[in-house]
This record gives sequence, C-alpha cells and structure tokens, in this order.
Amino acid sequence: MAAETLVPVFDGHNDVLLRLWQTGDKSPETFFLNGGRSGHLDLPRARAGGFAGGLFAVFIPSSANGVGSHGKPEALPPALEEAQTATVELVSLLVRMERTSEGLLRVCRSGHDIRAAMASGALAAVLHVEGAEMIDPDLRMLDVLHQAGLRSIGPVWSRPNIFGYGVPFRFPSTADIGPGLTDRGRELVKACNRLRIMIDLSHLNEQGFWDVAGLSNAPLVASHSNVHALSPHSRNLTDRQLDAIRDSDGLVGVNFGTMFIRADGRKDSDTKLDELVRHIDYLVDRIGIDRVGLGSDFDGTTVPQELGDASHLPALVECLRTKGYDDEAVRKVCHENWIGVLERTWGA
Repeated sequence: MAAETLVPVFDGHNDVLLRLWQTGDKSPETFFLNGGRSGHLDLPRARAGGFAGGLFAVFIPSSANGVGSHGKPEALPPALEEAQTATVELVSLLVRMERTSEGLLRVCRSGHDIRAAMASGALAAVLHVEGAEMIDPDLRMLDVLHQAGLRSIGPVWSRPNIFGYGVPFRFPSTADIGPGLTDRGRELVKACNRLRIMIDLSHLNEQGFWDVAGLSNAPLVASHSNVHALSPHSRNLTDRQLDAIRDSDGLVGVNFGTMFIRADGRKDSDTKLDELVRHIDYLVDRIGIDRVGLGSDFDGTTVPQELGDASHLPALVECLRTKGYDDEAVRKVCHENWIGVLERTWGA
C-alpha cells in the first residue's frame, strides 16, 4: 500500500519502552529507530503501517531489574525506590529516542504538539504511566514527571498499590473484585485533574472506576479495554461503565489482545479481525462513533496474526471499510477521537 494512502493511527497504548528496556542493550533506542528486532513496534514498521503516534507506557514489572512479564501479574508491586530508578531509565529511553531520531519522533505535551508532529510526518509520542508505583505518597514525583512530559496515568496496573486496586486477569469474571481507590488514590486523581493529566481507567477494578467517575472533572478514558458483554474478561468494561464513559464524553481505546477480544478468552493469534471489529461495532452503537479509538497494547499482549505488528494496521482499516465504515468514521476511530479527548482533557 502506498504511503500516501495510509490512514494515520494514533494509538492509546503500547509497551515498546518496556520491551526495549528489557533487552539490556546499551543503546536500545537504536533498535527502535532502525528496526530489525522482535516485537510489534519500531519506527520503520510504524511508518510502513501508518502508526502516527500514541501513548508510550512506562510500566515497571514487580522485578524491576528487567526480568519479569508484563502479562503475568505479581502479588506485590515494586518498591518505591526500585520503581523510581526504573522509571528514570524508561523516561530517559524515550527522551533519547526523540533526540536520536533527528525529528522523526517527538515527545508531545499538547494537542497542538500531536497535530504538528503528525502533519510533519513525525511520530507523536505521549508519555504515559501504567501503574503509579513510582509516585510517592506526597506526589512529588508526579510533579517531576509532569514537567518531564507526563500527560496520562493509570493509577494502578493489575495489582494493588498505595493508590488503589487493580483488577487481576481472570476469565470469566467481572471487574467487581475488591475495594477501589485508597485515600491516596483520591488525592492522586485530584492532583491529575489540577495538572490536566489524563486518568486511564483500563486496569482499575470496578469500584476504582466508579471512585474516579465520582471524583474526576475530566472525560473518563479507558485506553486499552474492550466489551465485557462480548468477552467476559475481568479487564473488559460492562455496559454500565460504557454508559458512564459516554456520558462524560470520554473514550474507549479497543485493545487488540486476543484474550480480551474472543468470547472464549483464549490467548490465540489465530483470531480473525472480524472479532476485533465486533467490539468496535458494539462500542459505536453503545457510546457513539466519536468516543471509540484504538488501544493496541502492542508489545504487551498477543494480537491477531493479521495484525502481527504495526506495519499491518492497514489490514484493520480495510476490515473497517468492508464493515461499512466510511472515510470520516475511519478517521475518527483511527486518530481524530483520541486527539479530541486528549485536547478536552488537557485543555489544549
């Protein structure tokens, strides 16, 4: 497919920083910029598939020396000092990727930054935290990270921390598992509202979701979550949660992970794109075409074989078109809705 025909994709979640960090190489940014490594995402494959930008997650495994799996929850989060050290390394990696790219990747702090980067053909990267284990009880690290470019945060991953309770990976199950936000978690939400940092609901349990909904003055956003009515995984959203997201003028980014797509909850790359589009269809019907985006979870999950890496995103675009999505609807789902909800949250 010719480059000029590619539909730009702004994506709600990837774990490429974790994958690169875990290689242990001295210059992992080189592998991202030049390609040729395993995984789903690097700059050459992004450019080949129309991957124009997204939220780049900082996630710290329970064993923060790089040994550990993003897909396997641990009972305990990393200790604060350990998490902060690893966070500095991951944020530094993104900064070095930007510096070494010679303008081909830009860390974006506003909607204007994203639009300008995409218009110039640069990859628009937004710094996101998945699990706030690196943030101290007094939230000093939140201020530091915000100054470094942090514009999106998930208070928890699928494990508890001082801010709340993540929903463990269970199938079949609801997310109604345990208590929600702690008092410190409520203070974190208020601080994020003041700083205009987006709060990501994707790994919160159901009570935590409702705690945020009751506190936050920003749109409710689940960056990489799917429909519980179609796949009863604990990580997926119930109709009631979807209605709250709709009523807040928020957004759901559809996760490409097969365990969240399939009705049987299997982690199986032999999963048709039709299964993924079923979730998009349901969301469009339930919350509206303006509140649905993509949240691939590239480098963090098993995706359908037809979406083997970022270079295959045109296959999803084509599938949407064959299902009746016109050019305007495709643009909304692929990038316009994400930029819109970020601008509504950030105020710029």
